Amino acid sequence: MGAVELARPDELAAACPAYALRVVRALESAGWEAWVVGGWVRDALRGVRGHDVDVTTSAPWRETERVLASAGIEVHETGTRHGTVTAVVDGRPVETTTYRVEGSYSDHRHPDEVRFVTDVREDLARRDFTINAMAWHPDRGLLDPFGGADDLLGRTIRAVGDPARRFDEDALRVLRAVRFACRMGFSIEPATQRALVASAGGLAGIAQERIGQELDGIVRSGRAGWALMAEPEVMCAAIPELQDSWGFDQNSPFHVYDVLEHTAHVCCACEAFTAGLASPQLRWAALLHDVAKPATYSEDVTGRGHFFGHPKAGARMSAQILRRLAIPGEVAVPATLLVRYHDHVVLPTRRSMLRTLQKFTHACPGREVPLTYDLLDLKRADAVSKSPKVAGYAHELDEMAVALRRALASHAAFKVSQLEVDGTDVMRQRGIPAGPGVGMVLESLVTCVVDGDVPNDREAELRWLEL
Repeated sequence: MGAVELARPDELAAACPAYALRVVRALESAGWEAWVVGGWVRDALRGVRGHDVDVTTSAPWRETERVLASAGIEVHETGTRHGTVTAVVDGRPVETTTYRVEGSYSDHRHPDEVRFVTDVREDLARRDFTINAMAWHPDRGLLDPFGGADDLLGRTIRAVGDPARRFDEDALRVLRAVRFACRMGFSIEPATQRALVASAGGLAGIAQERIGQELDGIVRSGRAGWALMAEPEVMCAAIPELQDSWGFDQNSPFHVYDVLEHTAHVCCACEAFTAGLASPQLRWAALLHDVAKPATYSEDVTGRGHFFGHPKAGARMSAQILRRLAIPGEVAVPATLLVRYHDHVVLPTRRSMLRTLQKFTHACPGREVPLTYDLLDLKRADAVSKSPKVAGYAHELDEMAVALRRALASHAAFKVSQLEVDGTDVMRQRGIPAGPGVGMVLESLVTCVVDGDVPNDREAELRWLEL
């Protein structure tokens, strides 16, 4: 990663959206203090375009609501218990919160009490990491009491104040630290790292969908492999099914890493083979592809390890994990399929590629082409993450990719909709009524076409139907 250069004051001013400034100006015109805070400040300093813009203010929430409404700004009461209302300016939401400090966190997730204060520095002191504890004002400039700008320059994730206390307040911050490190390529400051490891067990008390959101951010960053190697305690606490993989010796001449290390290498290799553009389903599949290996381990009489049936068992486990974490079905379903078929035998032939496309057509209609490419990338990454003696299989996968591209370029048929005949032809030629039987005949015909027994030609297919 290259050095970080922070934006100049004039660049920050130019970057701040007018709709957020309108909220700040309305509150200050009424005699209150207001600042832009949070992720927008962090990202704007890095020259990265932010998404949501948050504002913090000395005004109590009822006064905030009154002032903004008087200024013609739409306001919604979205979290008044914590002093938050949401202003909507030009269709854009601006979460606006009264300065506050928080009491103890007996459930390690929510503050037992919230106390409103008048000094923005007290509000910033309750935040998780220094890079998130900065405030910016169009006239007063940057307020950075905890050295967040220096940590941005130093590419460092550092807790505000006592890191153990920050993680004890909300254990999800453990995963947030890893996500920020992954997303920005930063390192975690030593004291924060020690507290992070010590607090990882607290994730057991966090709602699974919240864990899923953070994990999805880690996976989508393309740095899940780094997270597995640098933060195994955190990743195994977030996905307990990975715990048995950590240090699990595969006892195989085909492997030089334990299961977790191998998984990390596969995650990294997927990024290398896709130039950092791996699909979300491929990234999740890389993370989970060998999750069932410890449960399916056996040894032969020579002491060599085997993992018979681990792709199928891994698909079942992956489906359960992704469902528990509330990962959307459009990612979870194809990821599970990739886990299921990552050891599926493929050959550098037209027939093998069409059979693979056909398999994915049945399992995930409409996504068979990208899934087949994902499968080849997963298998390629898997190959180079084993022993050097089997890494050469990756070259065979290059030949398979060529065969796939040629098959697709020739418009070869691998699904019913691509045949030159349809259900009406089946009913006429076979003399059968409409119903499931028609579909079964067409599926059999597709298989014959895929296998090369029947050309995808209308006359040839009609002759086949007459048999």
